[in-house]
Amino acid sequence: MSHLLRTSRLFAWLFLTGLSVAVIVTSGFYLYLRPGLPAVDRLLDIKLQTPLRVYSKDMRLIAEFGEKRRAPITIEQIPTIQLQAFMAAEDSRFYEHFGVDIKGLARAAIELVSTGEIQSGGSTITMQVAKNYFLSRDRTFIRKFNEILLALQIERELDKDRILELYLNKIYLGNRAYGIAAAAQVYYDKPVAQLSLAQMAMLAGLPKAPSAYNPLANPERAMIRRNWILGRMKELGYITPDAYELAVSAPLTATYNSTDTEVDADYVAEMARYEMVQRYGEQAYTDGYTVILTVDSEKQQAATEALRDGLEAYDRRHGFRGPIGQIDPETLAGSDLSEAMRNYPQVESLLPAVVTSVNDKTGEVRVHARTLGQVIMPFETMIWASRYKTEDFTGPEPEKPSDVVAVGDVVYVRAETPTKQETTPETNGEALQEDAEPGEPALVSLAQVPRVEGALISLDAQTGAIQALSGGYSFSQSKYNRAVQAQRQPGSTFKPFLYLSALESGMTPATIYNDAPIVLDDAELQSTWRPQNSSGQFYGPTRLREALYSSRNLVSIRLLRDLGIENTLDYLRQLEIPVDNMPSNLSLALGSGLLSPMELARGMAVIANGGYDVEPYLIETIKNVRGEVIYQAPETVLCDQNCNEIAEKAEANETSPGAKPAERTGNTPQVRVMRRLADERSVYILHSMMRDVIRLGTGRRALALGRDDVAGKTGTTNEQKDTWFAGFNHDIATTAWVGFDQPAPLGRGEFGASTALPVWLDYMEVALEGEPPSFMPRPNGIVNIRINPETGQRARPGEDGMFEIFREEDAPPPLQTEEEIDNNGRAGEDDLSRRIF
Repeated sequence: MSHLLRTSRLFAWLFLTGLSVAVIVTSGFYLYLRPGLPAVDRLLDIKLQTPLRVYSKDMRLIAEFGEKRRAPITIEQIPTIQLQAFMAAEDSRFYEHFGVDIKGLARAAIELVSTGEIQSGGSTITMQVAKNYFLSRDRTFIRKFNEILLALQIERELDKDRILELYLNKIYLGNRAYGIAAAAQVYYDKPVAQLSLAQMAMLAGLPKAPSAYNPLANPERAMIRRNWILGRMKELGYITPDAYELAVSAPLTATYNSTDTEVDADYVAEMARYEMVQRYGEQAYTDGYTVILTVDSEKQQAATEALRDGLEAYDRRHGFRGPIGQIDPETLAGSDLSEAMRNYPQVESLLPAVVTSVNDKTGEVRVHARTLGQVIMPFETMIWASRYKTEDFTGPEPEKPSDVVAVGDVVYVRAETPTKQETTPETNGEALQEDAEPGEPALVSLAQVPRVEGALISLDAQTGAIQALSGGYSFSQSKYNRAVQAQRQPGSTFKPFLYLSALESGMTPATIYNDAPIVLDDAELQSTWRPQNSSGQFYGPTRLREALYSSRNLVSIRLLRDLGIENTLDYLRQLEIPVDNMPSNLSLALGSGLLSPMELARGMAVIANGGYDVEPYLIETIKNVRGEVIYQAPETVLCDQNCNEIAEKAEANETSPGAKPAERTGNTPQVRVMRRLADERSVYILHSMMRDVIRLGTGRRALALGRDDVAGKTGTTNEQKDTWFAGFNHDIATTAWVGFDQPAPLGRGEFGASTALPVWLDYMEVALEGEPPSFMPRPNGIVNIRINPETGQRARPGEDGMFEIFREEDAPPPLQTEEEIDNNGRAGEDDLSRRIF
């Protein structure tokens, strides 16, 4: 007994000694490492790398920027069974331990002793939170000890639900998906709450090895992992045997789901991205900002499609430029044409395809498109394809398919049948089409990517909010945003500003100018200038109203000469229209200066809203990752009087005057004060004159809208290098431009009415649908007077006359009596001669 007692005492002392040494060593490690450990409360302040998301005004996704896909979610939004799936896979005793699972660590220690390497690590969910948020992924003993110490701290300071929520929002689950919400979207295109039990178990199997157990890359291993987790859930009592059997028999349903944008608005998205980076730097991509723009999704989609359709229509009018490439006969005879086609990119809805057979008898052409397979291109879709020679000439209309294409030609086509689109990582995001009728080839039509470019901008005339914008045919082809970057000659769309200046100078719609030949020797023009009307004809005495709606160039030149070039430039400055690129000669009257489409659209919005300043803006609201509004676009106030006082009050409500707009706060919104820039009566008269452009003049094509509240102006520069249409009602101002990036003639018969106006019209049909008429209210000080259209004077009783509107002080003088006429000696004729300039 004494020997047994001595042995027991020895082992007891050895145990206590070992325990003391362990405590001392552990304490030493703790004292050594503790000063370098981060504070747990930093967890609550850490910003998860969440992408920048850009939405339309009606909350349709326009774009997402950032390397990591993440959508933070609260634990209340996650079904209990999903939480249990993760605990079954990663930490079944999560709600029981204190941050460290002794059994797990013991298992890890045994593996280390037996193999000489760290195998599983024995990490709990809390330890993974510590590692993911604070530590590196190095598999070292020091890192593991830090992980344990941090886990203990985390458990002391945070509750279990908060820890689990942090874990599920941080973990990487493959395919750029960080966090459970992003993974549910990537693999199943669903919110977490709508996943099936089998799908929940599949996601729970990913944290251990996102690549090895990825259902897209390794479906077999992923299914084994999923079913093991379902078995664990049954053992732990989380699910019933029946639920287990149903889930393990479920097929693999995971597919790759990219972030599908809901609005085709790449140029708008880039403008928003650039502005956010200007505000917040590179953190804009990672701090989870949500940006809500002013654009309406329906109007934006209409703008994108209207511009593309208009550019394609112009391009077809000028013929087919031939194939974009050739596939040699040897490759064509091979079994896989997809690889040969990879050098030809898809451009928007236009798909590259190779011609595999041509049948002149049936008019049928077979082509192979990488994303469609073998399809048919009927000759009816190629009739437009006369051979391009120049912008002015094309070859004869084709009579058979071989007049257009040959076997081996690579051309662009557009699918003509409904398709089902699906993307996978294996196809690099390319669309795969399933034919509407199995076994029957789809139909496609011949197309080509336009060389001509364009832009469309639509503004809320009352606020300056951008309602829609498209800066070109394809952002993937060219990032150059013509809507805001291109500087082009506005042509006759400049004339409304000239005529507004004339109206404010005392002239009237009834003022008569002589539309007659003029020869100018101008040093600025460096040669003798003989301007002409676009028709090449001269029309004699012409009222200003008629001169505007008929776009008479010679009247505009004489008008500018009388107003004075410098006075007119000063008036443009008053309207805040840039004049840096405006000439100081009479060609200014014909729009020979340079403006961007946005600058012209803004000027038209000033006219549309009755003469108030307009500042175009795109961002309506910015929210942080917690959904809190950190920026709201200022309220727009149109101001006639006391504008400085209103502006000062708005400034007083900003708590930090030197801050950026996004950082300003206050109890009331900021105010954007828009001052009056033009006399409202003159603007009202100009509205009337510009409505006649559509009713009687060069913009008659816009009558298709069936509205009488729309006004506008066409524009075409010399040699048809730039074509425009700018139109509006009192609420919305829209401008369309069409031309080549490197200015060149668009060809015979191409004017603003034939190129830009159709684009504007297609957009406005959507933008104005269901909207009531919107006219500028008639201001005080306007009079209606019946005039003689030949003289511009008041009509005498019995004369053919028409009503015209005037500012009171500019109205024609009252009729003279017979006695006054006799006394003045044919005063009316003298007055007429004086009024013909």
